Amino acid sequence: MAQHFQIDSLDKQILEFLSHDARTSFLEIARQCHVSGALIHQRVEKLQEAGVISGSRFCIEPKGLGFRTTAFVGIQVNLINTRTHEEVFEKISMIPEVVECHHTTGKYSLYLKIYAHDNEHLKKILVENIQSILEVTATETFISLEEGFRRQLPVS
Repeated sequence: MAQHFQIDSLDKQILEFLSHDARTSFLEIARQCHVSGALIHQRVEKLQEAGVISGSRFCIEPKGLGFRTTAFVGIQVNLINTRTHEEVFEKISMIPEVVECHHTTGKYSLYLKIYAHDNEHLKKILVENIQSILEVTATETFISLEEGFRRQLPVS
């Protein structure tokens, strides 16, 4: 976000509407905020340019596609050279079931979020796709029993 960009109360209202439902029309937001549709359009463009918001999309529910297992995997990497970490990251980015990959501090170099159809599918992903990467020295897997909640950051 641009350092000089300030979010005012109208921007906060817009962000609240869009974070709840990105399909809310600019005219509906304008009516609720008592301003013109053109002003909402301009503000949304400024929020995008400032890097506060990006895109709009539908969320695919993994269970709707048969992915019933969610796992988090910590990965330790043997750093052979300064490029090793990025090479492992690139290989992992090619695994479609890996939906998040974080570079982390602490025990693990990378921390992944994986969706699998079931535990057998998860085992296949771990053994054939992740542990087969030569630079991966260890993994630790945590299976999510249930997602308690998922939310956007609050607009305050």
